[in-house]
Amino acid sequence: MSETEDSVPESRWRDGVRLGVFAAFLLGMFYLVAVVRVIDIESVRSMVAATGPAAPVVYALTAALLGAVLVPGPILAAGSGLLFGPLVGTFVTLGATVGSAVVCGFVGRRAGRRSARGLLGAARTDRLDAQIARRGLWAVVGQRFIPGAPDALASYTFGALGIPLWQLAAGAFIGSAPRAFVYTALGSSIGDLSAPLAYAAITVWCVVAIIGAFAAHRGVRNWRRRDAEADVPS
Repeated sequence: MSETEDSVPESRWRDGVRLGVFAAFLLGMFYLVAVVRVIDIESVRSMVAATGPAAPVVYALTAALLGAVLVPGPILAAGSGLLFGPLVGTFVTLGATVGSAVVCGFVGRRAGRRSARGLLGAARTDRLDAQIARRGLWAVVGQRFIPGAPDALASYTFGALGIPLWQLAAGAFIGSAPRAFVYTALGSSIGDLSAPLAYAAITVWCVVAIIGAFAAHRGVRNWRRRDAEADVPS
């Protein structure tokens, strides 16, 4: 066996270790933020409110960074609705969502892209690049419609797979718009969940969840079919 052939398993092993370390770091961040709750969201909201007219911009930037460290998006969106109301709050939430997607995608691209592609191999990497060129944007949009899918972890993964940052930003904006309204509206209606706005938000959430579940099933099925066809010798 040649030296080049010997180095392939070793290279893949190193790529796997690097990806494992990156995944362990993300899981650790999730534990600290979601379980231990080292970040006090109420304190963050109070500090942002004290900035006066600049509060929407400050909150959008702060929420983008908090989202990147895996603070749940619905909590941040609800805080936006509580501070700024359903209209302004929705745009603040969308700004934070797009910012968070870009940050996560950039970090994922820098930390995991080379390793992820080393594990996939040349043939699968070429097919992945072709899929991204045709459907990368809509993959991001579709993920944002899937109920319960963690946006930050998905954005890290998209970045590691090589999806361009502009597709992440545009996909996050398009796909997150319905949920941004839902959680922001619920946050602004927190004192009266029987208000028409709260009912409208819940209705939108149900519609988005149904569409997202159907699109995810269809997308995975089509992806597997195309991947299987590509593996069949001509």
